[in-house]
Amino acid sequence: MPPGQTITYDTHPDQYKHWRLSCDGPVATLTLDINEDAGIKPGYKLKLNSYDLGVDIELYDALQRIRFEHPEVRSVVVTSGKERIFCSGANIFMLGVSTHAWKVNFCKFTNETRNGIEDSSRHSGLKFLAACNGTTAGGGYELALACDEIILVDDRSSAVSLPEVPLLGVLPGTGGLTRVTDKRRVRRDHADIFCTLTEGVRAQRAKEWRLIDDYAKPQAFAEKVKQRAEQLAAQSDRPADAKGIVLPALARSIDEAGYHYQTIDVAIDRKARRATLTVAAPSAPVATAIDGIVAAGAAWWPLLMARELDDAILMLRTNDLEIGTWVIKTSGDAQHVLAADAALAQHRKHWFVREVIGMLRRTLARLDVTSRTMIALVERGSCFAGTLAELLFAADRGYMLSLPDDEQQEGAVVLSEMNFGSYPMVNGQYRIAARFYGEEAPIAAAKEATGKQLGAAAALELGLVTATPDDLDWEDEIRIVLEERASLSPDALTAMEANLRFGPGETMETRVFGRLSAWQNWIFIRPNAVGEAGALKVFGSGNKAKFNWERV
Repeated sequence: MPPGQTITYDTHPDQYKHWRLSCDGPVATLTLDINEDAGIKPGYKLKLNSYDLGVDIELYDALQRIRFEHPEVRSVVVTSGKERIFCSGANIFMLGVSTHAWKVNFCKFTNETRNGIEDSSRHSGLKFLAACNGTTAGGGYELALACDEIILVDDRSSAVSLPEVPLLGVLPGTGGLTRVTDKRRVRRDHADIFCTLTEGVRAQRAKEWRLIDDYAKPQAFAEKVKQRAEQLAAQSDRPADAKGIVLPALARSIDEAGYHYQTIDVAIDRKARRATLTVAAPSAPVATAIDGIVAAGAAWWPLLMARELDDAILMLRTNDLEIGTWVIKTSGDAQHVLAADAALAQHRKHWFVREVIGMLRRTLARLDVTSRTMIALVERGSCFAGTLAELLFAADRGYMLSLPDDEQQEGAVVLSEMNFGSYPMVNGQYRIAARFYGEEAPIAAAKEATGKQLGAAAALELGLVTATPDDLDWEDEIRIVLEERASLSPDALTAMEANLRFGPGETMETRVFGRLSAWQNWIFIRPNAVGEAGALKVFGSGNKAKFNWERV
């Protein structure tokens, strides 16, 4: 990040520089037409429809607009506004001049956005069709892979490719490599050839190898895409006649103390390298009847809180790299949260409520893959209830203040129906189940306690918190925990936390983030990629990369 520049993640279609969003009944079209002179940082041009973080921020915003503002949309066509080029992937010169942290965080956000496409396909009735009307390379092909189906133009020159290994000495974005095998089931030997071909694979062979779903000659391409988009739309249960919910800009303020929102406050202690995120419960009863929920729209607390928490996570991850510990707190009336949870559960089949649950699910999942230590503190006035209790279970440790002489003043831990399956992590398990590795007895005991106000002793007995220091020891014990954590290697902590958070079992998503955290992270600091004569550094210069030939 350039010195003094704060990166924000909010935008609007009126401000887009790289995407066009158009809606025609049940079909939306997202057209990638990148302004090569409008990179988010100086020092490179976004030629050949190549992208940087700014392009992905717009894509993320456009997907949110489709989800909430256009409920009539049932399928989304992703295509290019340029001739003979769909997308050439992440801008290589951007990667070449970026810091290590920028590269890794850029890859993470990109993959989260693509996971979000698949999440909406899986849960929200939105289907995505990549209309690759030209060369589709690297991250451009990864974007296509995130869609439900891929149609490639058969013009004798357009191909799909993942050329990162031969051209750049890095992995195919981790998401591309994983989706080729886990999602499209491309045979291992075919995938091996594909990932080492700089020129890629053209239409007929690409279909034979399962790299695409179909292809068409240029004169028939547009009609084939239109027909298939309409067929995909016909499979959706999104409403044709619902009115969308406008997503206004978030009311965020930034100062030396941190980031401040309506429901979230982020206080940053730079000397201690620590941020305290406090999430507030609704200050008044929320709407629970569906008409009132829809009327509240973006101001309905579950959606407002999710959008603000999502933004806070992204702001901290991008702009505050040395803030290695996040202390998570909550405040407010547990009954207001539980009422909101009951409304979420009751109306979960309504398109708007379904999208709100999706937003909460994706935001909490973003916490899970964030490379920061998270410590939850349940104190006086805390409100870890229902959906907010997910923050406690997402944390690496949770401490609850015990008040043996005044238990009525202990913070609230209350479970709701929403804690048991509504917000799966990227490993497909909900957090309480993952916490106990799927063991039936502790999960059943937690479920039996649904709706009960759990004091420190009960929460500890159920295994929902790590420890319960009393008021005499609280300040010293928490201080020691936080100071000790801050003294440890951030690299080792990132690896340790990533390994512990998901437990046994793998999904495509955990493999994507595992490869990014380990392999791509490692490759991005190796001289074969980023040394002065590394492939990523010399790309486009006319010089040949010089490799250290040792296998490590």
